Amino acid sequence: MFCINLKDTSPFFCLAAEEFLLKNFEEDIFMLWQSHDTVVVGKHQNALAEINYPFVRRNNITVARRISGGGTVFHDKGNVNFAFIKSVRSTQEISFRKFTEPIVKALASIGITAESSGRNDLLVEGKKVSGNAEHIFKKRVLHHGTLLFNSDLKNLGEAIRAGEGKYISKAIRSNRSDVVNISDFTEADLDIRGFIRHLFEFQLNEGNNIHYSFGNKEKAVIEELAARKFSAWEWCFGYSPKYLFRNIFREAGKELQIEIQVEKGIIRDCKLEGGLFSDIIKNKIAGELTGRQHRFEEISNILELAVKNPSEEMVYAFF
Repeated sequence: MFCINLKDTSPFFCLAAEEFLLKNFEEDIFMLWQSHDTVVVGKHQNALAEINYPFVRRNNITVARRISGGGTVFHDKGNVNFAFIKSVRSTQEISFRKFTEPIVKALASIGITAESSGRNDLLVEGKKVSGNAEHIFKKRVLHHGTLLFNSDLKNLGEAIRAGEGKYISKAIRSNRSDVVNISDFTEADLDIRGFIRHLFEFQLNEGNNIHYSFGNKEKAVIEELAARKFSAWEWCFGYSPKYLFRNIFREAGKELQIEIQVEKGIIRDCKLEGGLFSDIIKNKIAGELTGRQHRFEEISNILELAVKNPSEEMVYAFF
């Protein structure tokens, strides 16, 4: 098994590295990586429906999409991500418990008892410390997950605090869980760097495993994949299943009722009702938004053209 401890903290590079290893290597892989503050949605989720968009944007939190299914997770420098990539002969070899067993053993070696839940989570004393997901490519399986060591749980809770009832679609929705940091159960002198070092060395010393690092050519391929796919708005947001968005914005005692239909990230239809604006302005905004990407900059620019000094809250009402 090749053991990789990635130092790059770009979530786009690291997610691209997982896909690169899955599709281009034959060897079994164990990889650890971290990223700056990032919300990562599952492949089949509506990104905007899973996040607290105003909070995420105001706090410069990256939004990324992975190639596996499942729910939304939050990464920061207090979290470490792990990935196992293995070749299998049949789907009968694919087991959540099998892939998480090395992590459970590594945690046990520092006195932490972790167990799997009914869903794809690892729990410590009944609370979630790790969310997991899988993706199959031919005869290869990617199993990856988070490990909350000393993450900012307040930021986590705010970033993935999705609004209820505004987005209507067939997209997979996340199941919210009570979470806890692993550091709450460890010795005080163990920091995130020591924790990562322990995880890596524990796996490296299992059998005849090899410490592997990417060469320059491999890095270049991964960087190209990150730029072309994983950092692209069309993947992070536009890949979301089609959806209907509804909201009501109130200002100065009047309402603006918003209804937009979005497919592949593009606004296909927009209807605006209520007494906040005249019919002429509402029709102008709706017409200009149709065919545009459902993103903050597009909404803001159109409102600027139709309305004098629209508030930021008005723009966010379209999300």
